[in-house]
Amino acid sequence: MKIALIGYGKMGREVEALCKGSSRFEVVSISLRDKKNKLDTEGIKKADVAIDFTAKDVVLKNIEAVAKLGKNIVVGTTGWQKDFNKVEKIVKKYKIGLIYGSNFSIGANIFFKMAEFSAKLFSKFPEYDKYGLEIHHKAKLDSPSGTALKIASKIKGLSFTSIRSGRNPGFHEVVFDSLADGVTVSHQAYNRTGFAKGALLAAEFIKNKKGVYSFEEIL
Repeated sequence: MKIALIGYGKMGREVEALCKGSSRFEVVSISLRDKKNKLDTEGIKKADVAIDFTAKDVVLKNIEAVAKLGKNIVVGTTGWQKDFNKVEKIVKKYKIGLIYGSNFSIGANIFFKMAEFSAKLFSKFPEYDKYGLEIHHKAKLDSPSGTALKIASKIKGLSFTSIRSGRNPGFHEVVFDSLADGVTVSHQAYNRTGFAKGALLAAEFIKNKKGVYSFEEIL
């Protein structure tokens, strides 16, 4: 399967490294290696699917450019969901497939389900308060993270405290706390490998599809 990478930061390089060690994937194009680079449209035309890990201020432009080339795309960039309707219109107009996620880790997506189910159980007992905490490395641009926003959207009244410091690739926890006891549901990423594997899994999923899908649908 031929992959076009859009963005060559830590996640782009992680995806490339997995492709080099795989017989199933081949990177045929790398766009936006730095801010001076432009999209490699000729290279993207050779790909089966594009994978975007860039920034929220350029991702819509990237999606439309890839869509005009008739290529399906995996969007690993977060922070753009306020423009979701625009993205849907682009996908429909150019008849492509797009899959997005706030977090491409399999473990994190199972954690979403665990946290949501726990919240439903604890909602019967008002003596339990709930709160969230998320920690990311100091270079993480969005705060709270897309993952935290997704969890908060599923659990009524849940708010997150965000920490941006050090090198943590991603930690999220939801706490249910009372005077008698407390329960914590959490997910800790040890590195970026899980996110990169998930992005390639998403690429396989979206390859021959049309329309907008969320990563959760893979599960």
